[in-house]
Amino acid sequence: MLVPGLKENIFLIGLMGAGKTTVGRALAKKLNKRFVDSDHEIEARTGASIPWIFEIEGESSFRRREAEVIRDLTAEQGIVLATGGGAILDAENRAYLHARGTVVYLRTSVQNILQRTGHDKNRPLLQTADPRKLLEELSRLRDPLYREIAHVVIDTGRPNVQYMVHSILHHLGLSLQTEHPYVLGEPQNKRQQMNTSQPPSMQLKVDLGNRSYPIVIGQSLLTDAILVGRHIQGMRVAVVTNATVAPLYLEQFVQALQTAGKQVLTIILPDGEEYKNWASLMQIFDALLGAKCDRKTTLIALGGGVIGDLTGFAAASYMRGIPFIQVPTTLLSQVDSAVGGKTGINHPLGKNMIGAFYQPQAVISDISTLATLPGRELAAGLSEIIKMAAIIDAPFFDWIESNIAKLVARDTAAITAAIHRSCEIKADVVRQDEREGGLRAILNFGHTFGHAIESGLGYGKWLHGEAVGCGMVMAADLSYRLGFIDYVTKIRVTALVQAAGLPTVAPDLGQARWLELMEVDKKNEAGQIKFILLKPLGKPAIMSVPPDILLATLHAAIH
Repeated sequence: MLVPGLKENIFLIGLMGAGKTTVGRALAKKLNKRFVDSDHEIEARTGASIPWIFEIEGESSFRRREAEVIRDLTAEQGIVLATGGGAILDAENRAYLHARGTVVYLRTSVQNILQRTGHDKNRPLLQTADPRKLLEELSRLRDPLYREIAHVVIDTGRPNVQYMVHSILHHLGLSLQTEHPYVLGEPQNKRQQMNTSQPPSMQLKVDLGNRSYPIVIGQSLLTDAILVGRHIQGMRVAVVTNATVAPLYLEQFVQALQTAGKQVLTIILPDGEEYKNWASLMQIFDALLGAKCDRKTTLIALGGGVIGDLTGFAAASYMRGIPFIQVPTTLLSQVDSAVGGKTGINHPLGKNMIGAFYQPQAVISDISTLATLPGRELAAGLSEIIKMAAIIDAPFFDWIESNIAKLVARDTAAITAAIHRSCEIKADVVRQDEREGGLRAILNFGHTFGHAIESGLGYGKWLHGEAVGCGMVMAADLSYRLGFIDYVTKIRVTALVQAAGLPTVAPDLGQARWLELMEVDKKNEAGQIKFILLKPLGKPAIMSVPPDILLATLHAAIH
């Protein structure tokens, strides 16, 4: 991605042994910049080694010297600076680093650090009886501080330095076509040396501690071998897709995986919500077992919500859990189903009633795939975007109203902004309530009615997003009848759903059937049907409602 406000200096932060010095030297050479290591600068100024300073003067004295060096070096121009692992402990250091350069956090595991530093006697903090325990504690304490000031986070699991350098350049939007590197700060015409074949991408994170993962949003990501390869640790991958997506994108995606050095198995399922079932799940297992895939095999979901849910459930179950990556190709899956770790299959008596919470290692959303998306599928995705705004962010709802024509027309800037904000909202909710113990249930606004429509008509008759869109209209009507929103807000919700190309009149399933279907819902407690309502727009409420008011909403929705 092209980092907003990319500055001339690049500062590398991370725990000791993350590779800051090695990677920094190679990065500086590539960018024709001066490389500086803050620890080496301290030794040059004092004429003493770091271990000696720690032993004779103590850590507090070292930190004072380090702060002076950070202050001075960050004021220079055109440098790549590798900082000490503890430099970020000082608040002024953090402020200087964040304000005076582009900060790249090289994140690595404790195991990798131990492998790299096991015989290094020049790291005073590691001279302890239990270095693993110490590193785990340092990681726990320092990771939030690294993240606080980082503009880019790079995982350094791969030992290949050049791969790491290219990965950093890619994230900075500085992938180079020539051997003469583009130097930040040069005149505008020099920017022609940048690789402009791919527009900038954006990245955000689902923060779940050591199970956190990135969401990458951009164009032409399916063919980006560096991006795709970076998120796959093992050598074997199995790509699960369907008969509609495969002819469009499977070949180019497999080629990118093979360029990244991966061995690829492909599994093509029938397309449609009606195939989100046990038989399709068994088809995935049959293919994995037939190919003798082990627990280091990475499953990749290439498709919409059905493929994502099926693949995630298969990954959660196969050998009791293997890695998987979401590569959503529909708008609905990019803004909702691919994010958050909900996986599963449908049952004839209820939607998504069998499944597991299982988080992916990454979500890679290539908005180029939306160009081939049928109009109904696009509208279904807009439904989930409207949902996010209605329950969490009233200003975002206003923005959607103003930009709905652009969204329907697939304007790249508008679609990208809507996906990014929707993912931000969902990531924050998932961070607070991963397993839907309370707050996360608000993401089901419109779903109690919507799931009933899907089950009642038969899976696949209406798209999921279409059912949710109509369900939101019904939930808004219910909110109005309870006095939680005014009539104008109710009409705004209905009008926006309609402008997105979604149905606003519910199917007549019969009163008894409606109630029966809504009773089969994961939110329900002690036989009470639970609804997500607006109280007011932008603020959700979860509750059961009086039967007479519910029946009035059902009657109004089908007439």
